[in-house]
Amino acid sequence: MSRVANNPVSLPSGVEVKIDGQDLSVKGSKGTLAMSLADGVQVNQDDNVLTVAYDANRRAIAGTTRALVNNMVKGVSEGWEKKLVLNGVGYRAKASGKTVNLTVGLSHPVDYVLPEGVSAETPSQTEIVVKGIDKQAVGQAAAEIRSFRPPEPYKGKGIRYADEYVRRKEAKKK
Repeated sequence: MSRVANNPVSLPSGVEVKIDGQDLSVKGSKGTLAMSLADGVQVNQDDNVLTVAYDANRRAIAGTTRALVNNMVKGVSEGWEKKLVLNGVGYRAKASGKTVNLTVGLSHPVDYVLPEGVSAETPSQTEIVVKGIDKQAVGQAAAEIRSFRPPEPYKGKGIRYADEYVRRKEAKKK
């Protein structure tokens, strides 16, 4: 049995939390995030600490709520980022505004439009850094960019996360 919901969430300086019934909003230096709490789950604030209170039959959603609140607090104070690496001859990426232009061995270049609240930058032609305050939106955008050319196990070509390990296979022998 997990006890995630019993851990308090500490608020860093500069982060404000507003609890209005079942609505929770977190405001920080990077922006504002809001969510609606599930029935039977309450979030209480004591000074700079948030705790999750729940009914006995709502234990599972209480742990999820605590994790979501913690991700919101970290997002508005520090932000989230995912790094992608392009591996392959001629594979390039270029971020300009709200669009990431990918050349990944297809017959046409791919233009991916970033969702609201998510930005991307390309430190080099083979690296993409996706940033934002919403962890779910950043992860989803990175997954959609990766889906254009996932890494393949024979030559290792494709778009992969920077910390991802792709198990290589040996080619078929005659």
